[in-house]
Amino acid sequence: MPSDRMVRALAETFSALSDPTRVRIISALGGQELCVFDLARLLGLTGSAISHQLRLLRGQRLVKYRKEGKIAYYSLDDDHIRNLLEECIKHVSVG
Repeated sequence: MPSDRMVRALAETFSALSDPTRVRIISALGGQELCVFDLARLLGLTGSAISHQLRLLRGQRLVKYRKEGKIAYYSLDDDHIRNLLEECIKHVSVG
C-alpha cells in the first residue's frame, strides 16, 4: 500500500489531468516541443488560457520548459508522462 504522502501526490497528479484542456496540452506535447503561441493556435485558445494551464502542469511536474531568447518552449517533463497518457488512452479505448 502506498504511503499517505504518495497517495496525495498521485491524487494531485490525476486531479491535474482531470481537465480536458490540460489533457489536450499533454497530448500535444507528447510528440513535440511547443511554445504558448503554437499551443494556443493548435487548441483554439488564448495564450493567457494556455499559460494558466501550463503553470498548473508545471507545478505538478508534468511539463517543463526551456527558454530561447524571450520564448519558452514546453515539453513533457519525462517519458513517464507520455506513458501515463498512452496507458490511459488504452484503458478508455477498451470496451
